[in-house]
Amino acid sequence: MLQIRTPKNRKVKRELEKRAPKLVETGKKTLILHGTKTSGVLNEVLTELYHLKKESAVKYSRKNDGIKPFESGGDASLEFFSLKTDCSIILYGSHSKKRPNNLVIARTYNQHIYDMVEVGIENFKSMHSFAYDKKLSPRVGSKPFITFIGEGFENVEELKHLKEVLLDFFRGEVVENLNLSGLDRVYVCTAISPNKVFLTHCALRLKKSGSVVPRMELVEVGPSMDMVIRRHRLPTDGLRKEAMKTAKDKAKKKEKNVSKDIIQGKIGRIYIPDQKVGDMAIVDKSKGVKRERREAKMKNRDDGPASKKPKEDSEKPKEDSE
Repeated sequence: MLQIRTPKNRKVKRELEKRAPKLVETGKKTLILHGTKTSGVLNEVLTELYHLKKESAVKYSRKNDGIKPFESGGDASLEFFSLKTDCSIILYGSHSKKRPNNLVIARTYNQHIYDMVEVGIENFKSMHSFAYDKKLSPRVGSKPFITFIGEGFENVEELKHLKEVLLDFFRGEVVENLNLSGLDRVYVCTAISPNKVFLTHCALRLKKSGSVVPRMELVEVGPSMDMVIRRHRLPTDGLRKEAMKTAKDKAKKKEKNVSKDIIQGKIGRIYIPDQKVGDMAIVDKSKGVKRERREAKMKNRDDGPASKKPKEDSEKPKEDSE
């Protein structure tokens, strides 16, 4: 039984919050693993797929024993690595006489294996085998176009399953809006037969077309390979139903006294109660009283009694008598 531990510091707490389920999930991370024995071709395939998903991928270079997909108990190691690295897509490469250049693509849900597809790699061509203008090289982290050509992706069960897995692997984070000038790569998947798919990676060149929509040209930049479906395992109906659940959008709380107008925009209504100024308490009356007294004193000083006039002599001057 697993022991539940609480985070001891804020750094661990933040990391656990990143891994916790969210209403809007971010892009899925990919884990790349090597089996007990791998061939040179398969090592190149895993390395170049890692470079295509470098921003959201983790690659382990050591050999891993005991991983046996499609066998009872063989998924435990994959689930352990998924929990350790917080990756929901796993690429596992192995090589044997019975299944040469074998690649298993697995998806997880709630840190448990959800479904798996096993393919054999044939006619592999690496990026270095293609000659093209290096200015056309797709930028790291750019959003791709993904196209599926062939009726088999709609009719054949194995190809439908492979389409879901490849779409989940290549698309990265789901966004609502895209800038057309930022699209510089295309993944082309062509159904050759009911169990074989040709996958290639192309750069996108935008040219003038005389209209708003530019003319697009594809330049193959690699890698390219044939994928032969060997085995696949679909999820159970109960697990699929649980994984497809989405959180219901909460009803927006009604905003009172708020209306919207086409011209003025958002308008709010405010109710102000009657103000009873006479009943309001004056916090500090002394300052006002002192000021009134000072003003009254200054006024009395200006309007005070006029200064007394000097007294006039009541006695008339005596005339000199002769």
